Amino acid sequence: MDAPSSTPFSARIRAATQAQHTEAENAPFVGDMLGGRLGVSAYALYTEQLWFVYRALEEQADTLSRDPVAGPFIRPELRRVPELERDLDHLLGPGGRARSRPLPATATYADRIAEVSRGWPAGYVAHHYTRYLGDLSGGQIIRATAEKTWGFTPKGDGVRFYVFEGLGSPSAFKREYRARLDALPVDEAEKQRVIEECRRAFALNTALFRDLGERAAERSGGRPLSA
Repeated sequence: MDAPSSTPFSARIRAATQAQHTEAENAPFVGDMLGGRLGVSAYALYTEQLWFVYRALEEQADTLSRDPVAGPFIRPELRRVPELERDLDHLLGPGGRARSRPLPATATYADRIAEVSRGWPAGYVAHHYTRYLGDLSGGQIIRATAEKTWGFTPKGDGVRFYVFEGLGSPSAFKREYRARLDALPVDEAEKQRVIEECRRAFALNTALFRDLGERAAERSGGRPLSA
């Protein structure tokens, strides 16, 4: 068995996933959306795809809340599905969600989350970490851009997904979250598996951005997004 590392586990995850994280952040779709080169319909499509991802992430949350590995990370204040549905009702209009369909990469991403949710609590933590902490960090840039670019009411309908009202201080919450990661009650081999699953989660997110970029290009008449 590998000897345990003296480096905090949260720091190990961050270092090990830096390349995948950067690749996701630099996806052309993200740059064009944040740069105002895409219309609100692209933002709506992105929000719609997140709805499928978070439905998979939160479907087993009540069951996993009793698990000794995943349970400490699950808090009702984090739940995003109700906020996403409120945003989509605003973005798509009445009945819009009923017509929503996942892109291929979205379906693959949601299927992987569902798979680990049913049988691998530590793998679920990997996806929980990459999504929620990302939304509490870089996601706030998307919220601010959406409010400025498309005129949404600050922290109102259309951007409620990014508003975590029940968490208190986001910085304090993220520190507490990383402390829970550092105390994850699994052995070194399992920690290595979690790191690999975090890498996989970022890769799945990058694939989703790629599909979003292709769909946005189709809607703009086939013009490619920025390189």
